[in-house]
Amino acid sequence: MTASSLFALIVTGITLQVGIALAVAFVRRRRAYADLEKRMAGNQAPVRPQVSAPSPAAWSDFRPFRVRSKHFEDRAQSVCSFVLEPADGGAVPAFAPGQFLTFRLTVADPTTGQSKSIVRCYSLSDRPGGDTYRVSIKRVPAPAGRDDLPPGLASNHFHDHVLEGGLLDVKAPSGHFHLDPRAVGPVVLVAGGIGVTPMISMAAACLHENPQREVWFFYGVRDGADEAFAATLREWERQHPSFHLHVCHSRPAVGESEGRDYHHCGHVDLALLRQALPLRSFDYYICGPRAMMETLVPALLEWGVPAERIHYEAFGPASLPKLETSGQKEAPVPKPPSQPLSVTFSRSGQQVAWTGGSLLELAEANGIAVDCGCRAGGCGMCQTRVEQGEVEYEHSPDFDAEPGTCLLCVGLPKTNLVLTA
Repeated sequence: MTASSLFALIVTGITLQVGIALAVAFVRRRRAYADLEKRMAGNQAPVRPQVSAPSPAAWSDFRPFRVRSKHFEDRAQSVCSFVLEPADGGAVPAFAPGQFLTFRLTVADPTTGQSKSIVRCYSLSDRPGGDTYRVSIKRVPAPAGRDDLPPGLASNHFHDHVLEGGLLDVKAPSGHFHLDPRAVGPVVLVAGGIGVTPMISMAAACLHENPQREVWFFYGVRDGADEAFAATLREWERQHPSFHLHVCHSRPAVGESEGRDYHHCGHVDLALLRQALPLRSFDYYICGPRAMMETLVPALLEWGVPAERIHYEAFGPASLPKLETSGQKEAPVPKPPSQPLSVTFSRSGQQVAWTGGSLLELAEANGIAVDCGCRAGGCGMCQTRVEQGEVEYEHSPDFDAEPGTCLLCVGLPKTNLVLTA
């Protein structure tokens, strides 16, 4: 055997050993990835996970809670947290992170000055398991340039009139937008503005139940003064290597600098997610203003994220069409019929034609008084018995209506109807 033949044989042997080692490593990585996919498939939640009836420890109707404390969460002092404890000294039932509380408030009507009762829903902003609940509420000013329109009635009432030691009427936690904090798969939480409140609850629950679970937290605000829970988020970032924080300022204030006061300049969008996230499967939970939802949710679908991995809640809880779980298109929105449908309100004795809009809008347009609160399918105040006919929903409501009833605020007639109203 010549020297050149011996050299070639040695090189061939080394190359073969390296190839075998690379093949083994590749197979191991593929198996690990497949195991991760199986674990995630076993732990993922559906797009709109159904919430069963409240646990036996929960309560029905409204229950009095006392305000233990209140404090601001941002430098602009526009987001105020209210920590609530049961006035009756009873237990505080657990909830699913992402759910909300429903409040019944007595406020002054800005047009008449008379007291009136209203109902509003606000997301819980802390993890379950404590002896209190916490909601964090943003003060809503009058729309810019519209001095003729009043500021947010409920939010300003909370900020100005709900004091420590005061009592509030509260319904048990509810809502379909939530996650399982005990799941193991990585999760992406995306918040815009005050949409951060349910995300704080989700992140806190994940870090408490499973500190090793990867949590990617994207949060978009105008500038540092509007950033709520800033200290909490930075502390989680320091304490938990599995918590990845990305704060975006769309219009940074003078003196703020990227890398010190915020991570990215601009909005939370698909380009940022593609740049920041590693190549793997995630469950996405998104809550923010409608403009963000209308661009980001479809963009994720176009990117190839399965619809069943996208969970979302827009301001005015059901302001986006429900996604199909088996494809990447939005489900068709119910359209007004070619011929008007008749809706009979049996209690008032009126029969009217429906050509579009919600059943609540139809009732109000015809002078029929209906108790209502959130007007978005969350509180159940407008629940009404269906005597004849069928009702469909343009968007899936968060409140689970009783059999034989419907929610007028998000309900549309599918056939001619007779309602007890």
